[in-house]
Amino acid sequence: MTVYSRFFLFPKDERGNTMSDYKLEIKQIVDYPRCRMYREFVQTLIADRSIHTHGCSGLFHFVVLCSYANFRTSYRRLDGISYTIYPGEWICRLSELGEWLRLRTRKQILGALNALRDRNFITYTLLGRDKLVKYSITGWRFHNTVLDYNCPCQKDSGFFFLPVAVASELIGTGKCSEMDVVLDLWLSAIYNDERVQGSDVGPVVYLRNGTGNPLVSYAELAQRWGMSKATVCRILKHLREEGYISLFSFPGRHGTVIYLQYYLSVMFRICDIKVDKAEVAMCLNLNITVEEPEEQPTQPAGDPKPDSVSHEPFSVSKRAEAAMTSKVLESLMMQGFSCADCPKFHYKLYRLSCDCKGALEKGVLRNDYACYQMELFCSTGKPTYAFELNIRKSTEGENDNAKEDRIVR
Repeated sequence: MTVYSRFFLFPKDERGNTMSDYKLEIKQIVDYPRCRMYREFVQTLIADRSIHTHGCSGLFHFVVLCSYANFRTSYRRLDGISYTIYPGEWICRLSELGEWLRLRTRKQILGALNALRDRNFITYTLLGRDKLVKYSITGWRFHNTVLDYNCPCQKDSGFFFLPVAVASELIGTGKCSEMDVVLDLWLSAIYNDERVQGSDVGPVVYLRNGTGNPLVSYAELAQRWGMSKATVCRILKHLREEGYISLFSFPGRHGTVIYLQYYLSVMFRICDIKVDKAEVAMCLNLNITVEEPEEQPTQPAGDPKPDSVSHEPFSVSKRAEAAMTSKVLESLMMQGFSCADCPKFHYKLYRLSCDCKGALEKGVLRNDYACYQMELFCSTGKPTYAFELNIRKSTEGENDNAKEDRIVR
Protein backbone atom coordinates (compact mmCIF):
# COMPACT_ATOMS: atom_id res chain seq x y z
CA MET A 1 0.00 0.00 0.00
CA THR A 2 1.23 3.45 -0.77
CA VAL A 3 -0.07 6.97 -0.36
CA TYR A 4 0.85 9.39 -3.10
CA SER A 5 1.39 13.13 -2.53
CA ARG A 6 1.31 15.11 -5.75
CA PHE A 7 2.48 18.72 -5.69
CA PHE A 8 1.00 21.36 -8.00
CA LEU A 9 1.95 25.01 -8.54
CA PHE A 10 -0.81 27.57 -8.00
CA PRO A 11 -0.76 31.32 -8.71
CA LYS A 12 -0.01 33.47 -5.69
CA ASP A 13 -2.12 36.30 -4.41
CA GLU A 14 -0.94 39.89 -3.75
CA ARG A 15 0.71 38.86 -0.50
CA GLY A 16 2.52 35.95 -2.11
CA ASN A 17 0.43 33.24 -0.40
CA THR A 18 -0.94 30.18 -2.17
CA MET A 19 -4.41 28.75 -1.56
CA SER A 20 -3.23 25.15 -1.75
CA ASP A 21 0.14 23.47 -1.52
CA TYR A 22 -0.48 19.86 -2.50
CA LYS A 23 -3.07 17.29 -3.46
CA LEU A 24 -3.20 13.94 -1.65
CA GLU A 25 -3.98 10.76 -3.62
CA ILE A 26 -4.68 7.48 -1.83
CA LYS A 27 -3.91 4.31 -3.77
CA GLN A 28 -3.20 0.62 -3.34
CA ILE A 29 -1.20 -0.19 -6.48
CA VAL A 30 -0.31 -3.50 -8.11
CA ASP A 31 3.45 -2.95 -8.23
CA TYR A 32 3.85 -2.26 -4.52
CA PRO A 33 5.53 -5.41 -3.07
CA ARG A 34 4.21 -5.08 0.49
CA CYS A 35 0.86 -4.60 2.17
CA ARG A 36 0.28 -2.71 5.41
CA MET A 37 -1.38 -4.81 8.10
CA TYR A 38 -2.85 -3.12 11.16
CA ARG A 39 -2.44 -4.96 14.45
CA GLU A 40 -5.93 -3.93 15.49
CA PHE A 41 -7.35 -5.69 12.42
CA VAL A 42 -5.32 -8.83 13.22
CA GLN A 43 -6.69 -8.80 16.76
CA THR A 44 -10.20 -8.58 15.30
CA LEU A 45 -9.54 -11.67 13.20
CA ILE A 46 -8.17 -13.57 16.19
CA ALA A 47 -11.31 -12.78 18.20
CA ASP A 48 -13.75 -13.61 15.37
CA ARG A 49 -14.78 -17.19 16.13
CA SER A 50 -17.20 -17.33 13.18
CA ILE A 51 -14.24 -17.66 10.79
CA HIS A 52 -12.64 -21.11 10.91
CA THR A 53 -8.86 -21.56 11.06
CA HIS A 54 -8.59 -25.24 10.11
CA GLY A 55 -6.03 -25.39 7.29
CA CYS A 56 -2.39 -26.06 6.55
CA SER A 57 -1.25 -23.06 4.49
CA GLY A 58 0.03 -21.18 7.56
CA LEU A 59 -0.75 -17.65 6.35
CA PHE A 60 -2.89 -16.79 9.35
CA HIS A 61 -0.27 -18.17 11.76
CA PHE A 62 2.52 -16.18 10.11
CA VAL A 63 0.49 -12.94 10.18
CA VAL A 64 -0.23 -13.41 13.90
CA LEU A 65 3.46 -13.95 14.66
CA CYS A 66 4.37 -10.82 12.68
CA SER A 67 1.78 -8.76 14.53
CA TYR A 68 3.54 -9.47 17.86
CA ALA A 69 7.10 -8.94 16.57
CA ASN A 70 9.07 -5.94 17.92
CA PHE A 71 10.04 -2.85 15.95
CA ARG A 72 12.68 -1.92 18.52
CA THR A 73 14.59 -3.59 21.31
CA SER A 74 12.64 -4.19 24.50
CA TYR A 75 12.77 -6.34 27.63
CA ARG A 76 10.24 -8.75 29.07
CA ARG A 77 10.37 -10.42 32.46
CA LEU A 78 8.92 -13.93 32.69
CA ASP A 79 9.22 -16.28 35.68
CA GLY A 80 11.70 -13.96 37.37
CA ILE A 81 14.05 -13.76 34.37
CA SER A 82 14.45 -10.66 32.15
CA TYR A 83 14.81 -11.43 28.43
CA THR A 84 16.13 -9.06 25.75
CA ILE A 85 13.93 -9.00 22.65
CA TYR A 86 15.38 -7.49 19.48
CA PRO A 87 13.47 -6.13 16.41
CA GLY A 88 11.59 -8.90 14.62
CA GLU A 89 11.48 -11.09 17.74
CA TRP A 90 9.08 -11.87 20.56
CA ILE A 91 8.97 -14.17 23.57
CA CYS A 92 5.81 -15.51 25.20
CA ARG A 93 4.38 -18.53 26.95
CA LEU A 94 3.41 -21.48 24.81
CA SER A 95 -0.13 -21.28 26.17
CA GLU A 96 -0.41 -17.61 25.08
CA LEU A 97 0.77 -18.49 21.59
CA GLY A 98 -1.86 -21.23 21.39
CA GLU A 99 -4.61 -18.70 22.16
CA TRP A 100 -3.37 -16.32 19.45
CA LEU A 101 -3.00 -19.06 16.83
CA ARG A 102 -6.28 -20.66 17.99
CA LEU A 103 -4.61 -24.03 18.52
CA ARG A 104 -5.44 -26.25 21.49
CA THR A 105 -2.62 -28.72 22.02
CA ARG A 106 1.13 -28.38 22.35
CA LYS A 107 1.59 -30.70 19.37
CA GLN A 108 -0.50 -28.43 17.13
CA ILE A 109 1.41 -25.32 18.21
CA LEU A 110 4.82 -26.87 17.58
CA GLY A 111 3.57 -28.30 14.29
CA ALA A 112 2.58 -24.82 13.08
CA LEU A 113 5.94 -23.37 14.16
CA ASN A 114 7.87 -26.21 12.53
CA ALA A 115 5.99 -25.75 9.24
CA LEU A 116 6.97 -22.08 9.12
CA ARG A 117 10.55 -22.83 10.20
CA ASP A 118 10.98 -25.52 7.53
CA ARG A 119 10.07 -22.94 4.87
CA ASN A 120 12.58 -20.47 6.37
CA PHE A 121 9.96 -17.92 7.43
CA ILE A 122 10.83 -17.99 11.14
CA THR A 123 13.30 -19.41 13.63
CA TYR A 124 12.34 -20.27 17.20
CA THR A 125 13.75 -21.63 20.44
CA LEU A 126 12.01 -23.24 23.42
CA LEU A 127 13.06 -21.86 26.82
CA GLY A 128 12.12 -22.30 30.45
CA ARG A 129 11.79 -26.09 30.28
CA ASP A 130 9.79 -25.80 27.05
CA LYS A 131 7.19 -23.51 28.60
CA LEU A 132 8.37 -20.39 26.74
CA VAL A 133 8.97 -19.84 23.05
CA LYS A 134 11.16 -17.13 21.53
CA TYR A 135 10.78 -16.66 17.78
CA SER A 136 12.32 -14.39 15.13
CA ILE A 137 10.81 -13.36 11.77
CA THR A 138 13.22 -13.98 8.89
CA GLY A 139 13.93 -10.85 6.85
CA TRP A 140 12.09 -8.54 9.23
CA ARG A 141 14.65 -5.73 8.88
CA PHE A 142 14.34 -5.76 5.09
CA HIS A 143 10.58 -5.18 5.00
CA ASN A 144 10.01 -3.14 8.19
CA THR A 145 11.71 -0.14 9.74
CA VAL A 146 13.88 -0.98 12.74
CA LEU A 147 14.17 1.68 15.46
CA ASP A 148 17.43 2.05 17.37
CA TYR A 149 16.16 3.14 20.78
CA ASN A 150 14.86 0.74 23.45
CA CYS A 151 11.19 1.01 24.39
CA PRO A 152 8.26 -1.37 25.06
CA CYS A 153 6.30 -2.18 21.87
CA GLN A 154 2.50 -2.17 21.88
CA LYS A 155 0.87 -5.24 20.32
CA ASP A 156 -2.65 -3.97 19.66
CA SER A 157 -1.90 -0.74 17.76
CA GLY A 158 0.21 0.37 14.82
CA PHE A 159 0.97 -1.66 11.72
CA PHE A 160 3.62 -3.76 10.02
CA PHE A 161 4.43 -4.55 6.38
CA LEU A 162 3.80 -8.02 5.01
CA PRO A 163 5.44 -8.98 1.68
CA VAL A 164 2.94 -10.04 -0.97
CA ALA A 165 5.38 -12.67 -2.30
CA VAL A 166 5.58 -14.34 1.11
CA ALA A 167 1.78 -14.46 1.35
CA SER A 168 1.50 -15.98 -2.15
CA GLU A 169 4.08 -18.64 -1.26
CA LEU A 170 2.23 -19.57 1.91
CA ILE A 171 -1.12 -19.73 0.11
CA GLY A 172 0.30 -22.31 -2.31
CA THR A 173 1.61 -24.68 0.39
CA GLY A 174 -1.65 -26.50 1.17
CA LYS A 175 -5.39 -26.27 1.72
CA CYS A 176 -6.37 -22.84 3.00
CA SER A 177 -8.65 -22.20 5.93
CA GLU A 178 -11.40 -19.57 5.93
CA MET A 179 -9.07 -17.23 7.80
CA ASP A 180 -6.35 -17.78 5.19
CA VAL A 181 -8.87 -16.90 2.48
CA VAL A 182 -9.79 -13.66 4.27
CA LEU A 183 -6.14 -12.62 4.50
CA ASP A 184 -5.44 -13.62 0.89
CA LEU A 185 -8.34 -11.46 -0.32
CA TRP A 186 -7.18 -8.61 1.90
CA LEU A 187 -3.60 -8.78 0.61
CA SER A 188 -4.82 -8.99 -3.01
CA ALA A 189 -6.96 -5.83 -2.82
CA ILE A 190 -6.22 -3.02 -5.29
CA TYR A 191 -7.66 0.48 -4.95
CA ASN A 192 -7.61 3.38 -7.40
CA ASP A 193 -5.04 1.92 -9.80
CA GLU A 194 -5.79 2.75 -13.43
CA ARG A 195 -4.20 -0.53 -14.57
CA VAL A 196 -6.89 -2.61 -12.80
CA GLN A 197 -10.45 -2.28 -14.05
CA GLY A 198 -13.04 -1.48 -11.40
CA SER A 199 -10.48 -0.40 -8.78
CA ASP A 200 -11.72 3.20 -8.99
CA VAL A 201 -15.14 2.04 -7.77
CA GLY A 202 -13.75 0.47 -4.60
CA PRO A 203 -11.12 -1.94 -3.23
CA VAL A 204 -11.32 -4.86 -5.66
CA VAL A 205 -9.61 -8.25 -5.31
CA TYR A 206 -7.09 -8.74 -8.13
CA LEU A 207 -4.94 -11.88 -8.28
CA ARG A 208 -2.12 -10.12 -10.18
CA ASN A 209 -2.36 -12.27 -13.29
CA GLY A 210 -1.23 -9.46 -15.62
CA THR A 211 -4.58 -8.98 -17.37
CA GLY A 212 -5.79 -6.00 -15.36
CA ASN A 213 -9.22 -7.66 -15.14
CA PRO A 214 -10.49 -8.56 -11.63
CA LEU A 215 -13.00 -11.12 -12.94
CA VAL A 216 -12.18 -14.53 -11.51
CA SER A 217 -13.83 -17.95 -11.71
CA TYR A 218 -14.45 -20.39 -8.89
CA ALA A 219 -12.16 -22.87 -10.67
CA GLU A 220 -9.23 -20.42 -10.40
CA LEU A 221 -9.94 -19.77 -6.73
CA ALA A 222 -10.28 -23.51 -6.04
CA GLN A 223 -6.85 -24.15 -7.57
CA ARG A 224 -5.33 -21.22 -5.68
CA TRP A 225 -6.72 -22.22 -2.29
CA GLY A 226 -6.43 -26.01 -2.68
CA MET A 227 -10.11 -26.83 -2.35
CA SER A 228 -13.16 -27.75 -4.44
CA LYS A 229 -15.36 -25.25 -6.27
CA ALA A 230 -18.27 -26.11 -3.97
CA THR A 231 -16.14 -25.24 -0.93
CA VAL A 232 -15.07 -21.96 -2.57
CA CYS A 233 -18.72 -21.06 -3.16
CA ARG A 234 -19.62 -21.88 0.44
CA ILE A 235 -16.73 -19.88 1.91
CA LEU A 236 -17.38 -16.79 -0.22
CA LYS A 237 -21.07 -16.81 0.68
CA HIS A 238 -20.16 -17.16 4.36
CA LEU A 239 -17.72 -14.23 4.17
CA ARG A 240 -20.37 -12.14 2.44
CA GLU A 241 -22.87 -12.92 5.20
CA GLU A 242 -20.26 -11.97 7.83
CA GLY A 243 -19.71 -8.60 6.11
CA TYR A 244 -16.14 -9.12 4.91
CA ILE A 245 -16.78 -8.97 1.14
CA SER A 246 -19.26 -7.93 -1.53
CA LEU A 247 -19.75 -10.60 -4.19
CA PHE A 248 -20.90 -9.80 -7.75
CA SER A 249 -21.42 -12.71 -10.15
CA PHE A 250 -22.13 -12.17 -13.83
CA PRO A 251 -23.85 -14.67 -16.17
CA GLY A 252 -22.07 -16.68 -18.82
CA ARG A 253 -18.32 -17.10 -18.73
CA HIS A 254 -17.53 -13.68 -17.31
CA GLY A 255 -16.91 -14.78 -13.72
CA THR A 256 -17.13 -13.08 -10.33
CA VAL A 257 -15.84 -9.80 -8.93
CA ILE A 258 -15.01 -9.51 -5.21
CA TYR A 259 -14.91 -6.19 -3.33
CA LEU A 260 -13.79 -5.80 0.28
CA GLN A 261 -15.98 -4.15 2.87
CA TYR A 262 -14.51 -1.89 5.59
CA TYR A 263 -11.18 -1.93 3.73
CA LEU A 264 -10.91 1.85 3.31
CA SER A 265 -11.84 2.60 6.92
CA VAL A 266 -9.24 0.13 8.24
CA MET A 267 -6.39 0.84 5.83
CA PHE A 268 -6.80 4.55 5.06
CA ARG A 269 -9.08 5.80 7.88
CA ILE A 270 -11.61 7.16 5.37
CA CYS A 271 -15.29 6.41 4.78
CA ASP A 272 -16.08 3.16 3.00
CA ILE A 273 -17.76 3.18 -0.40
CA LYS A 274 -20.92 1.24 -1.20
CA VAL A 275 -20.35 -0.64 -4.44
CA ASP A 276 -23.20 -1.13 -6.91
CA LYS A 277 -23.31 -4.07 -9.32
CA ALA A 278 -24.52 -1.93 -12.20
CA GLU A 279 -21.58 0.43 -11.90
CA VAL A 280 -19.15 -2.48 -11.64
CA ALA A 281 -20.57 -3.93 -14.85
CA MET A 282 -20.22 -0.59 -16.62
CA CYS A 283 -16.59 -0.24 -15.45
CA LEU A 284 -15.79 -3.72 -16.76
CA ASN A 285 -17.77 -3.10 -19.98
CA LEU A 286 -20.15 -5.97 -19.24
CA ASN A 287 -23.82 -6.25 -20.14
CA ILE A 288 -26.30 -5.86 -17.32
CA THR A 289 -30.01 -6.57 -17.58
CA VAL A 290 -32.71 -4.02 -16.90
CA GLU A 291 -36.12 -5.65 -16.98
CA GLU A 292 -38.87 -3.72 -18.70
CA PRO A 293 -41.78 -2.99 -16.34
CA GLU A 294 -45.22 -4.26 -17.27
CA GLU A 295 -46.88 -0.88 -16.68
CA GLN A 296 -45.75 2.67 -17.09
CA PRO A 297 -43.93 3.64 -13.88
CA THR A 298 -45.17 6.71 -12.09
CA GLN A 299 -42.65 9.38 -11.17
CA PRO A 300 -42.59 10.03 -7.41
CA ALA A 301 -43.07 13.58 -6.28
CA GLY A 302 -39.89 15.60 -6.32
CA ASP A 303 -38.00 13.30 -8.75
CA PRO A 304 -36.30 15.06 -11.66
CA LYS A 305 -37.98 14.78 -15.05
CA PRO A 306 -36.26 14.97 -18.41
CA ASP A 307 -36.52 18.27 -20.22
CA SER A 308 -36.39 16.65 -23.64
CA VAL A 309 -36.26 13.13 -25.04
CA SER A 310 -35.59 12.38 -28.66
CA HIS A 311 -38.64 11.15 -30.62
CA GLU A 312 -36.68 9.57 -33.43
CA PRO A 313 -37.51 5.97 -34.42
CA PHE A 314 -35.66 3.52 -32.14
CA SER A 315 -35.81 -0.09 -31.03
CA VAL A 316 -35.61 0.63 -27.29
CA SER A 317 -38.95 1.15 -25.59
CA LYS A 318 -39.82 4.27 -23.60
CA ARG A 319 -40.44 2.23 -20.46
CA ALA A 320 -37.01 0.63 -20.72
CA GLU A 321 -35.49 4.11 -21.18
CA ALA A 322 -37.14 5.28 -17.96
CA ALA A 323 -35.92 2.20 -16.05
CA MET A 324 -32.42 2.59 -17.47
CA THR A 325 -32.23 6.29 -16.59
CA SER A 326 -33.50 5.64 -13.06
CA LYS A 327 -30.80 2.98 -12.59
CA VAL A 328 -28.05 5.33 -13.77
CA LEU A 329 -29.22 8.13 -11.45
CA GLU A 330 -29.39 5.70 -8.54
CA SER A 331 -25.82 4.59 -9.22
CA LEU A 332 -24.65 8.22 -9.36
CA MET A 333 -26.25 9.04 -6.01
CA MET A 334 -24.60 5.99 -4.42
CA GLN A 335 -21.20 7.22 -5.61
CA GLY A 336 -21.58 10.64 -4.04
CA PHE A 337 -22.86 12.81 -6.94
CA SER A 338 -24.78 15.28 -4.80
CA CYS A 339 -26.31 16.93 -7.87
CA ALA A 340 -28.41 13.83 -8.53
CA ASP A 341 -30.23 14.39 -5.21
CA CYS A 342 -30.61 18.18 -5.45
CA PRO A 343 -34.13 19.67 -5.88
CA LYS A 344 -32.76 22.07 -8.53
CA PHE A 345 -31.31 19.20 -10.54
CA HIS A 346 -32.67 18.14 -13.93
CA TYR A 347 -31.34 16.14 -16.85
CA LYS A 348 -31.67 15.89 -20.61
CA LEU A 349 -31.55 12.69 -22.64
CA TYR A 350 -30.49 12.84 -26.30
CA ARG A 351 -30.55 10.13 -28.93
CA LEU A 352 -27.23 10.08 -30.83
CA SER A 353 -26.59 8.89 -34.34
CA CYS A 354 -24.32 5.96 -35.22
CA ASP A 355 -21.44 8.34 -35.98
CA CYS A 356 -21.48 9.64 -32.40
CA LYS A 357 -21.19 6.24 -30.74
CA GLY A 358 -18.20 5.52 -28.54
CA ALA A 359 -16.60 2.21 -27.68
CA LEU A 360 -18.72 -0.72 -28.88
CA GLU A 361 -18.63 -4.36 -28.04
CA LYS A 362 -16.27 -6.24 -30.34
CA GLY A 363 -18.00 -8.21 -33.07
CA VAL A 364 -21.38 -6.41 -32.77
CA LEU A 365 -22.68 -4.15 -35.52
CA ARG A 366 -23.31 -0.47 -34.87
CA ASN A 367 -26.98 -0.78 -35.76
CA ASP A 368 -27.51 -3.15 -32.84
CA TYR A 369 -26.97 -0.28 -30.39
CA ALA A 370 -29.03 2.69 -29.32
CA CYS A 371 -26.67 5.44 -28.19
CA TYR A 372 -27.75 8.23 -25.83
CA GLN A 373 -26.13 11.21 -24.17
CA MET A 374 -27.40 12.21 -20.74
CA GLU A 375 -26.51 15.67 -19.45
CA LEU A 376 -27.02 16.71 -15.82
CA PHE A 377 -27.90 20.35 -15.11
CA CYS A 378 -28.05 22.37 -11.93
CA SER A 379 -29.25 25.97 -11.61
CA THR A 380 -26.93 27.11 -14.43
CA GLY A 381 -27.64 26.69 -18.11
CA LYS A 382 -24.51 24.66 -18.79
CA PRO A 383 -24.38 20.90 -18.07
CA THR A 384 -22.43 19.91 -14.98
CA TYR A 385 -21.84 16.31 -16.09
CA ALA A 386 -22.32 14.39 -19.33
CA PHE A 387 -22.53 10.62 -19.79
CA GLU A 388 -22.75 8.34 -22.82
CA LEU A 389 -25.07 5.31 -22.62
CA ASN A 390 -24.97 2.47 -25.15
CA ILE A 391 -27.99 0.15 -25.05
CA ARG A 392 -28.57 -3.02 -27.02
CA LYS A 393 -31.82 -4.93 -27.41
CA SER A 394 -31.59 -8.61 -26.51
CA THR A 395 -32.37 -11.04 -29.29
CA GLU A 396 -34.44 -14.20 -29.04
CA GLY A 397 -31.27 -16.30 -29.05
CA GLU A 398 -29.77 -14.46 -26.12
CA ASN A 399 -32.82 -14.55 -23.89
CA ASP A 400 -36.20 -16.19 -24.13
CA ASN A 401 -37.79 -13.10 -22.68
CA ALA A 402 -37.32 -10.38 -25.29
CA LYS A 403 -38.68 -7.66 -23.02
CA GLU A 404 -35.33 -6.47 -21.66
CA ASP A 405 -32.64 -3.99 -22.55
CA ARG A 406 -28.99 -3.93 -21.52
CA ILE A 407 -26.78 -1.06 -20.53
CA VAL A 408 -23.44 -1.55 -22.23
CA ARG A 409 -21.49 1.25 -20.62
